[in-house]
Amino acid sequence: MSIRFGPAGTGDSFKQMGFKTSLDAPRWAAGMGLDAFEYQCGRGVRLKEETARAIAHEAQRLGVLFSVHAPYYISMSSLEEEKRLGSIGYALQSAAAVRALGGSRVIFHSGSCGKQSREAALEKALDTMEKMRKTLDEAGYEDILLCPETMGKVGQLGTLDEVLALCQVDKRITPCIDFGHLNARDQGSIRNKADYAAILDRMEESLADERAKNFHVHFSRIEYTAGGEKRHLTFADREFGPEPEPLMELLKERALSPVIICESAGTQAEDAATMRAYYQSFEKQG
Repeated sequence: MSIRFGPAGTGDSFKQMGFKTSLDAPRWAAGMGLDAFEYQCGRGVRLKEETARAIAHEAQRLGVLFSVHAPYYISMSSLEEEKRLGSIGYALQSAAAVRALGGSRVIFHSGSCGKQSREAALEKALDTMEKMRKTLDEAGYEDILLCPETMGKVGQLGTLDEVLALCQVDKRITPCIDFGHLNARDQGSIRNKADYAAILDRMEESLADERAKNFHVHFSRIEYTAGGEKRHLTFADREFGPEPEPLMELLKERALSPVIICESAGTQAEDAATMRAYYQSFEKQG
């Protein structure tokens, strides 16, 4: 597997360039020099299978790999049992969508801790994760990779170690490391190459397999407050980090090959292309 870059959904330039529907997404991404695309199902999986297969045909022709972001209302640790177990159904719907799109990765938020300790929330999430894995296997989705995401708000379940704990449930569960989220929840903790290296080292230590090489990445600059994430920014916004260049250099040095999805606010394709250019510049120096 080689490193890939792409946007999360369609950005401002999508319509500006004359594209109209999700069927045009692969052509838009490929035209920007990108080879990945994350289809957004945050508000529900509404993608028709026929449409998904048409997108997949075009994506395969252009070499664009699709992933799916599952609904935001997944709550792995909810105190409401019906809501917690209902999250499994959303994962199942997302698995069907990503397979129809020709991809294999479902990215999801674990939810908030609510009125319980982080330890209790994680224990519930681990149980939900095991049930989710079992349900997908029984439905014939053994090839689909579930990717829990590191989160940006302090009250959310999704520190680096919490995500890595969820990945211990099964070797197919692959972390989605959102560096912007980690930087926001820890008040600007990612300042240089060494800070990125510490995250990658922790992942290697915990997983000790190919997932530490072929993981999933979300990246954007994010404004934050004392509670963590406030809003996503663009690369043109310089007040908040993290900076992408040190990460690109590190990925090249370590020969890592994640799928990198940019979540900038409206310029996600352009900023993904910028990261790809950074990576290639280090590649030429190597």
